[in-house]
This record gives sequence, structure tokens and C-alpha cells, in this order.
Amino acid sequence: MSRGTSAGAAVDMPAPQTRERPVRAANGFAMFGVAVVLVLAGAALLITGLVITGSGALEITLVVVGALVALTGLVTFGGLTPVAPGEARVVQLLGRYVGTLRTDGLRWVNPFTDRRRVSTRIRNHETDVAKVNDADGNPIEIATVVVWQVRDTAQAMFEVDDFVEFVAIQTETAVRHIANSYPYDTHGEPQLSLRDNADEITEKLSTEIGARVASAGVEVIESRITHLAYAPEIAQAMLRRQQAGAVVAARQRIVEGAVGMVEMALDRLAAHEVVELDEERKAAMVSNLLVVLVGDRDTQPVVNTGSLYQ
Repeated sequence: MSRGTSAGAAVDMPAPQTRERPVRAANGFAMFGVAVVLVLAGAALLITGLVITGSGALEITLVVVGALVALTGLVTFGGLTPVAPGEARVVQLLGRYVGTLRTDGLRWVNPFTDRRRVSTRIRNHETDVAKVNDADGNPIEIATVVVWQVRDTAQAMFEVDDFVEFVAIQTETAVRHIANSYPYDTHGEPQLSLRDNADEITEKLSTEIGARVASAGVEVIESRITHLAYAPEIAQAMLRRQQAGAVVAARQRIVEGAVGMVEMALDRLAAHEVVELDEERKAAMVSNLLVVLVGDRDTQPVVNTGSLYQ
């Protein structure tokens, strides 16, 4: 089993105690008309009771009724609740969760409730560049961006103190855990690495962040690694290692090609009977050809004016 298996382990987060549910709400424009009628009717009764003369009981009754009707209209105005697109209102009555209002437009709910705004728009959270150790113990720098959205407004408001800060902290925790679970580079070994398997790593990162913030009613849409590099103190050493590996790989390809060319040259010389070479001269020819083909500098030709053996 390759390293990094533990990165896919489930995150043990507490189960949420509150679930979002819709709240009963009336059409806000209709209730606005009702409130206007009540205020006007109450004002009319109040004025009538103050200006008429006659029985004192009737005057008092009109004044009291008018004041109550006008007050009812004013209280009705307090229940008007505008809801913008991409926004929800979490409704509480005396501390008890009543429901969530998601329908945009002008709505009316119980005027004695507390209505708190919660944005349901898609958001981005970009982590700072964090310095962590990878699975091999090498210090690296890593940063990510997470695209998320509030899925359950009740959980977002009541399961955590501040769901925005909660997402930020849990994202950083997941990033550090993923970075600790995989090596930066595998150097040819058959396992996942942060540099060579970006799609698989980001998928695991999204899964872990989603598991960590699910209890806060948040859904992770996507996550991406935006910065990945060795820490400055080992960057030069790792660069030299990568360069050495590239040189070795290039030399290996050159040697393989040179050996093939030497074999082809000897076979064609023998097939066309251009010259007969004993084993010693074949070895000398092979050595000279390899020097010419493998060397990284231009060769200096030597003209032999003597025999083949001198």
C-alpha cells in the first residue's frame, strides 16, 4: 500500500442538531396594502373621536379603537421582509428557530421575529501560503483556493459560531493534512505525489474539506492548489537533484542510441564486406564511435596516413 492512504480517512465531525425548513410567509405587497389601510383607518377613527362632540364614551371609544387600529398597522409594517436573490433570511421567534425564508422579493412574516441575513451565493476562499512538511519530511509551500456555498442556513447559523471563519480554519487544516500525507515528488516511484497527480490530490482535498464543513451546512464545489513549491531553504538542492536526474535520463537515452548506431555500423560493414576487423579492432572501433556519439564536446579528427594498425 502506498503512502497517503490515511488522507482519505473519514473526518469524525459531530452530527448537526438543526435542519433547515421553510417558514410560512405571506405576500409582502398584499400585507403592505393591509398595513396602509389599517394605519389610515386608525388615523381616521382617531381624528373623528377627537373632533366630534357629544357623548364622552363614544369619543373615548373612537380614540382608543383608532389608536389600536393604527398601532396594528404600524406593527404590520414591521413584518415586511425584503429578500434579495442569492440571500436567505433565518427567522427566530424568542430564540427559537422558526424557519428560513428563501423566496426572493417582498415577503411578510411574524413582525415579532428576528430575521438574520445569510448569503447563499457562491464564494471563494483562498488560503495563505503555508509552510508544511510533505510525507518525506521536506519543507514545502502550498496554497489553495476553495469554492463553497451555504447549503443549509440553519446549520450555518446555529451549529458553529462563525461559519465563514469555520470554513477558513477547516480548509487550512485539510490542506496541511493533505500536504503531510503525500510527497512533493515521487522521483519515479509508483505512488501519488503533490506535483504529478494534481487532479487526484485536489479531489481528495475537496472530499476532506467537504467532510469537515458539512456540519456547518456548507457545500464544497471545488478546490484547487494555486501554489506549490519547495521551501526556499531546500529549493536549490532539490533543483540540483532534478537537474541531475534529467542529465542521467538524457545520458541513458544517448547511450542507448549510440549502442544501437554502433551495432548498425558493424552489421553493415560486415554485410557489405567493406573491411574485415578482428575482435581487437572491433573493440577499438566501438570505443571510438562511442566517444564520438556520447561525448558532449565536438571531437577532433585524427587522420591516419599509415596502415589500419598504425
